[in-house]
Amino acid sequence: MKGILFDMDGVLIDAMPFHAEAFQIAFREIAKIDIDKKDVFLLEGMPGHELVKEIFKKMKISVPEESVIESISERKKSLFKLKEKARPFEGVKELLESLNDRECIKAVVSGASENEVNSLLKKNGILDSFDLVISGEDLTEGKPSPEPFVTALKKLGLKPEEALVVENSPLGVNSAVKADIPFIVTLNNTPVTLDEFQNLPKDKEELAKVLFKDTNAATNYIIDWCCSS
Repeated sequence: MKGILFDMDGVLIDAMPFHAEAFQIAFREIAKIDIDKKDVFLLEGMPGHELVKEIFKKMKISVPEESVIESISERKKSLFKLKEKARPFEGVKELLESLNDRECIKAVVSGASENEVNSLLKKNGILDSFDLVISGEDLTEGKPSPEPFVTALKKLGLKPEEALVVENSPLGVNSAVKADIPFIVTLNNTPVTLDEFQNLPKDKEELAKVLFKDTNAATNYIIDWCCSS
């Protein structure tokens, strides 16, 4: 058997704009600073409190005490819950149905909270399509650590070469590379540019094999990869 390890936000579910907006408001309300939404996309895959710390560092502002970090993170969660109207990207449900028909192992590997991941997947009718869901509570380190994908491999009983990671963020790609798992990138609506990914192939022909404009465009590649001997 082969397995596809999907990131959730930005790959399966169009939730990143809502995450970015919620973080922007939370920083403004609690820390009285304005952040660039793109920084949230660049740090996608980190647990919320670590992402908050990294944004302070990126803005060259002293990281505040833990209570402030926690307040921003919790406020972001509540704002996201109130504001998000995220839906699957075009072609996602059809892709999952095709993989179900081919008995391909499928997992979601996310750094978001278990409640958030399960809620988004269930609300959009795709939770039951997965054999495994990895969330922040299953991990001691989020992306770019290899732990999220290594944990998924262990739970599924797969070797690195028997899995394919589908990501959209630089940190997610870094995590896959550190776990020695092949990957593809589905850009969808990310504002992150290609030069902000550290581990993409430099050769244009090799890059074309792993880079797709969106998840729908990667459908045939994913199905063929999972069904190849």
